[in-house]
Amino acid sequence: MTTMRFVLPGGERVPGIDVAQMRAVDRSMIEDFHIELAQMMENAGRNLADLARSLFSPQSATVLAGPGGNGGGGLVAARHLHNRGIAVTVTLASRHVAPVTAHQLDIVERLGVEVRDEPSPASVIIDALIGYGLSGDPGGRFAELIDWANATSAPVLALDTPSGLDLTAGTAATPCVQADATMTLALPKVGLGRAANVGALYLADISVPPALFAAMGLEVPVIFRSGSVVAVRADDMS
Repeated sequence: MTTMRFVLPGGERVPGIDVAQMRAVDRSMIEDFHIELAQMMENAGRNLADLARSLFSPQSATVLAGPGGNGGGGLVAARHLHNRGIAVTVTLASRHVAPVTAHQLDIVERLGVEVRDEPSPASVIIDALIGYGLSGDPGGRFAELIDWANATSAPVLALDTPSGLDLTAGTAATPCVQADATMTLALPKVGLGRAANVGALYLADISVPPALFAAMGLEVPVIFRSGSVVAVRADDMS
């Protein structure tokens, strides 16, 4: 188990977790507390849209969405940005998506959000391609979209992690998104404190109960007392 910690704006320290621990959080949310993936996805995507607006005040946004839960969160963000009057397009890494992600895709298509084969230049790029389930170097369409994001002049906001980053080791695959900001979920992942391509780091609430962290033996302060997204940084003393 890692000992890396992160610091909130008020100076409180929060533990970093690795990928295995985050899988345990997700599993316990569903099995023990009946907080379903779609609910977590909604919280993540809404917070991501709000952060994109507060950081970049975009007139337009391009969402790069993978087939799993990370992509589903990006599609939720696309919906919220669209509902706030921002011109949004979506580009998928694959049309073969998980059921909960397919549901989010159906919603944005019903709203009239354009789903394009090729990404469009925009005021902000949302990276929702690959989450903590990274396995090896991204290839195929994932690699193409990562390379496109890195070549654009627009700021890139990553969901949970820059796609291609190992969230435990902090090592970048080839290719790996170079993010201007990253909004991670639940607790900071240790790899985010070890990597140079994360940009400004934020932590978002997906409604994890304090009892869950306590059951895992994690000492976690009340993180979201002042809002559902907070800035966070790696603790130099860890």
